[in-house]
Amino acid sequence: ILLDCSGRLWLSPIVICCILAVCVLARVLSHPQCLDFKPPFRPLRELEFCVMYKEFGCCDYQRDQELMTKYYQIMDHFDHYGYANCAGFVLELLCQECSPYAAHLFDAEDPSTPVRTIPGLCPEYCSQFWKKCSATIPFLSDDPHTAEIKEDQTLLCQYLKLDDVDYCYPHLLSSQKLTQNLGRVQSDSEGCLQLCLEEVANGLQNPLAMVHANDGTHRFFVAEQVGLVWIYLPERSKLERPFLNITRTVLTSSWEGDERGFLGLTFHPKYKYNGKLYVYYSVEVGFDERIRISEFHVSAKDMNVVDHASERVILEIDEPASNHNGGQLLFADDGYLYVFTGDGGMAGDPFGKYGNAQNKSALLGKVLRIDVNDNERGPLYRIPPDNPFIQERGARPEIYAYGVRNMWRCSVDRGDQWTKEGKGRIFCGDVGQNKFEEIDIIEKGRNFGWRAKEGFSCYDKKLCANSSLDDVLPIYAYPHKMGKSVTGGYVYRGCEYPNMNGRIWRLMSLREDRNTGRWKYNEICMGKGLTCAFPGLINNYHQYIISFAEDEAGELYFMSTGIPSATSPSGVIYKIVDPSRRAPPRQCHYDPLPVRVKSNLIKFVPQEILIGVEPPKKTLPEPPPTEPFDWLQELIDRLGGPEPTTPLPTTTTTKSTKQLRRKGRHRKGKSRTESTPELQNGVVRLVGDEQGRSDRGRVEIYVNRDWGTVCDDLWTTKNAAVVCRQLGFRYALKAAKNSEFGEGKDLQILLDDVQCVGTESSLLDCKHAGVGTHNCAHYEDAGVICGNLHYIVEI
Repeated sequence: ILLDCSGRLWLSPIVICCILAVCVLARVLSHPQCLDFKPPFRPLRELEFCVMYKEFGCCDYQRDQELMTKYYQIMDHFDHYGYANCAGFVLELLCQECSPYAAHLFDAEDPSTPVRTIPGLCPEYCSQFWKKCSATIPFLSDDPHTAEIKEDQTLLCQYLKLDDVDYCYPHLLSSQKLTQNLGRVQSDSEGCLQLCLEEVANGLQNPLAMVHANDGTHRFFVAEQVGLVWIYLPERSKLERPFLNITRTVLTSSWEGDERGFLGLTFHPKYKYNGKLYVYYSVEVGFDERIRISEFHVSAKDMNVVDHASERVILEIDEPASNHNGGQLLFADDGYLYVFTGDGGMAGDPFGKYGNAQNKSALLGKVLRIDVNDNERGPLYRIPPDNPFIQERGARPEIYAYGVRNMWRCSVDRGDQWTKEGKGRIFCGDVGQNKFEEIDIIEKGRNFGWRAKEGFSCYDKKLCANSSLDDVLPIYAYPHKMGKSVTGGYVYRGCEYPNMNGRIWRLMSLREDRNTGRWKYNEICMGKGLTCAFPGLINNYHQYIISFAEDEAGELYFMSTGIPSATSPSGVIYKIVDPSRRAPPRQCHYDPLPVRVKSNLIKFVPQEILIGVEPPKKTLPEPPPTEPFDWLQELIDRLGGPEPTTPLPTTTTTKSTKQLRRKGRHRKGKSRTESTPELQNGVVRLVGDEQGRSDRGRVEIYVNRDWGTVCDDLWTTKNAAVVCRQLGFRYALKAAKNSEFGEGKDLQILLDDVQCVGTESSLLDCKHAGVGTHNCAHYEDAGVICGNLHYIVEI
């Protein structure tokens, strides 16, 4: 379960012991990683060939069979004597692709080094291999340097050794430090579980809800406190037009810590067919502040826009104060709408004799359950016939449970994928008063104790002594020295990270002991050292955690902000990632239903970075005389990578954007200078247009015997004019930004912050940050569209 300590909408999360620690990296601190730059996994079907990694590694059964085929192709070249001596060596070398440390064995972790064709070998093993089986080397590797030195044992073994002696093969198999906890979530000396994050959205104004419509599209809908809801597509582009905009109606402010605003969003279980959604927000009516629950319909003309004229107010409740507004809406497995209200605000629930939460004639401080199905005619909602207080005189029939203070974020457990154990349970985090925060499982008709109790402790001693309360205790409570203002999370039931299954997450986790029914606590930290050193992962987040979320596939996220204000665009959404183990390839595949998009799309550009790990310095490799293409590259391609690269054909073209881009890595031997010694600094070329047109493309510039790209930080039509004139065109029709013509990942970024007057002879004559100096990435590669007729290109 994910349960987090944060401010209801703003307070800081629990102090996590190792979140921003900058570690001194020892030379042996590598981490399990496969050649596809992802964590290892447990194969669904036991391997038959690479049996040393049958329990855990980087190969599934299909890959295992392909390596077996490769093995027999190699061994067919040898007689019985060669087979007897070399079969074991060849098998072991091929199977290191399946090692949990494959990326380290093949030097695939560091973008400044080439990917090996033979894994890193320990010296004594390499010596034995050379003496018995050096004849197999040409079949294992196409590396020309290996071919040159294969007759010299000293040179070859020096070339094949790893600097990290603990990780060479076969030493890593016998290293208890490397093998004893493989596949488990790592923890520090204090038991703090180390996880990583992936940034999925940014620039949001206090994002406090992220939900899906369960309609097969795998879109996610993000609500901002100001009253805007945005749609993100599965590939994380954001629709430029908001799904819902009720900013004129929503009551909030820019004050830090204002709890009022757009607070909740949920979709009807049959949304795919009836188009209904429900929202929970603060509103001012005359001089009164209220919380309002409304029903909307999606537009009949655009599946990505709400029909704003369709709003029907389901329920309004007066708010005596501006805080403790609740805000959770959800549909449980019974098909009814659950509404979670706060106790009305101020401190200690001072309303009436026992407070709103204990008063069953008030709707504040409650869990409400109503039936909004088939409400096109008649009442907007009905009371479910089994609601617990229908027959109680003076009690509101909407009440399902009571005695809550300010439940901030609740979720419905999907249940175990196979056994369905736990399915339908509703977990909530209830924000405490002075001392304790608590996590509850909602039960029909039960009293959760507030204001008599706060967590397990008495708050109102007189009321607490009343045995007739019959209150239910939380499943877990913790003191404010651990954190304030709990944020409820989810029981993880996703596919991608098996180790996380069955846990509740808060940036702490709780796992239920099935024998005792008790919940075991683990703190969550961000991964230290190289733990999160995977492409796209980070180990830090903005401090003000607002809410947790679950996507349609069951993966987990949370939202936080750098400035706790409803109008600050510093909100970020993070996906929670277990770097120690993933699901096997293809197990978690799904095909989203198509989305008809009428709005422009805003491409997602990550902003967060991994901290505490210094990126390797870029060094240009020495070019060998030929372009190698080895079996390892072929295996990586079959694992799901793009098609292989080809050498640069001329000085005016470059690799297509559809060709191989393996996370920015390039191999030794792919010199970009060998065929172009006659070019002058500042020469440019255009590439990346899918239709092959010569008047448009990504701008690439030649400087100091190498090609590179230009970053679009300050890219303008004046800069574009310089490029177009160099190429013989009269006009620059468009300055293309944000890698409109693809990312030049196989090149360096040579220029950034380019500012031209427009009359310069080359970009090098313009003002810029300095050759090779930049603070950008390839998703900002600049391009141009040129022409000889002066017309405007539509953007």
